[in-house]
Amino acid sequence: MSDKPKVVLVCDWLTNVGGGEKVLKSIHELYPDAPIYTSKYDKKGIDWFKDADVRTGWLQIFPTKLRRFLGPLRQSYFSHLDLSKYDLIISVTGAEAKSIKKGNATHVCYCHVPTQYYWQFYDDYIEHPGFGILDPIARFFLKLLVKPLRKADFKAAQKPDYFITISNYAADLIKKYYKREATIIAPPVEIQRFIDDKDTKAGKSQTNKDNKNAKNQAEVIHTPVENSEDIKPYITTSRHVTWKRLDLAVKACLKLERPLILIGEGPEHKKLVKMAKNSDLITFLPVMPPNELKKHLKNARAYLFPSLEPFGIAPVEALAAGCPVIAFGEGGALDYVLDGKNGILFEKQTVNSLADAILKFEKSFKSTPEKISATSVPFAEEHFKQKMKDFINEKS
Repeated sequence: MSDKPKVVLVCDWLTNVGGGEKVLKSIHELYPDAPIYTSKYDKKGIDWFKDADVRTGWLQIFPTKLRRFLGPLRQSYFSHLDLSKYDLIISVTGAEAKSIKKGNATHVCYCHVPTQYYWQFYDDYIEHPGFGILDPIARFFLKLLVKPLRKADFKAAQKPDYFITISNYAADLIKKYYKREATIIAPPVEIQRFIDDKDTKAGKSQTNKDNKNAKNQAEVIHTPVENSEDIKPYITTSRHVTWKRLDLAVKACLKLERPLILIGEGPEHKKLVKMAKNSDLITFLPVMPPNELKKHLKNARAYLFPSLEPFGIAPVEALAAGCPVIAFGEGGALDYVLDGKNGILFEKQTVNSLADAILKFEKSFKSTPEKISATSVPFAEEHFKQKMKDFINEKS
């Protein structure tokens, strides 16, 4: 390869802000001159790439709202996309972008997870396709096409030279469904937006050695809520969609009579509001900028994370703010929630299991915001960029 290789970036779509888009943004900052190929670009939905050379094809003519219908068409589009004129291809994908033609180029695939609607969450998608009144149609076509689509997806997963992924859980899925090994590089989290420098330094000091002055620092002591006059709320921040299992958070807090703040919006919002039964305990707030979100996280008793996810950036943001996390004990959460140190894990995705974890948390969890914040430091964006550079330089 030449001293200055020709680099190109590829992603499934660029239509809204999310974790995958944050990964692409960080990689774009490493390679600002590299063009970005994608199936669909909506500048109104995401304005992070105004300085980038974003290139789309014939799928750009379809409305953004039809994106979820276009899996088979995306598979066709990317499998015919010839990028062999480049030296280094970096794809960021959880769907079809990995299937591009690479020729003799080195293809590094940052794969969040195998395409979920073909593999690990296929049954969930069949039960809840997420197309409203068009669910029966979506269900019919997914059942009809899933076998050939899986075959094509598996074939596409054999094309990249190297796989990188976001967590141990995701690496296990890639090995299970694609028969490929993956290097784990956790996605970038903008922890500095939520963390205080003084908290980070203090937290590092206490994490690395026993601090003689630790007793003088104000611990977060969690006494039973019923004995507290000033009750801090629990909090969760995510899109209101079925698989996030926010219903568990609402029902558990109603059961225990604990205040809960839900920040976010989405198709399940009305259902969650109805579930809250106009209770004064449950507060719904819209999506807000990080500086406002940080205030809520710092004032919260703990962050509730009941979903099964391959990683989960929002809980790490909570940790950065010094807010402990109560998480379902499977998936990517196992890579950053240290049971008893910066949060609590619960075993089953049920109301009772989450409620029991909340009670356990209130009874026994003790830590400082500084210690909790320190556990988020390994997931900072600068660490992601350095690890990506090191990996790519080694392999290319």
